[in-house]
Amino acid sequence: MGREDPPPQGNPTIRTVAMPADTNPAGDIFGGWLMSQMDLAAGNVAALTSGGRSATIAVDAMIFHRPVKVGDEVSLYASLIKVGRTSMVIHVDAWRRPRQSDKSEMVTEANFTFVALDDEGRAVPVTSENP
Repeated sequence: MGREDPPPQGNPTIRTVAMPADTNPAGDIFGGWLMSQMDLAAGNVAALTSGGRSATIAVDAMIFHRPVKVGDEVSLYASLIKVGRTSMVIHVDAWRRPRQSDKSEMVTEANFTFVALDDEGRAVPVTSENP
C-alpha cells in the first residue's frame, strides 16, 4: 500500500493539520484538499526557482495510498527535479502523522509542472533575473 520508509530528511515545505471542514461524508480528508496543499508546496518551490510568478500547468497521476484523518499532521516535501526553458517539474511527497503517534506514513506523491510567467501571464524563461 503506502511506503513504510521514514519521511524525507530536512524540513517539510509545508506542514499543516487536517481539520473537520476538510472531510468527506466518510470522515476522511478530501483528496482535493490534499492536492491543493501539494500544489501550494510545489508553488513555493516554483516561485523560488523562477524568481517570480508561475502557474501550475500539469499534475502527473496521483495514487492515494492511505487516507488522511481529521487531526493528522500533514507534511509536504517538495523538490525541484527538472528545469526546462520556461517550465519546472517539482516532485511532492505527502506524509501523515496521526495524532498521538510518532510514526509517519506516506499518503501520496505527484509531479507538478509549472511555467514561469511575466506580469501579463506570458511564459518567460526560468532565470534568476525574473521579477
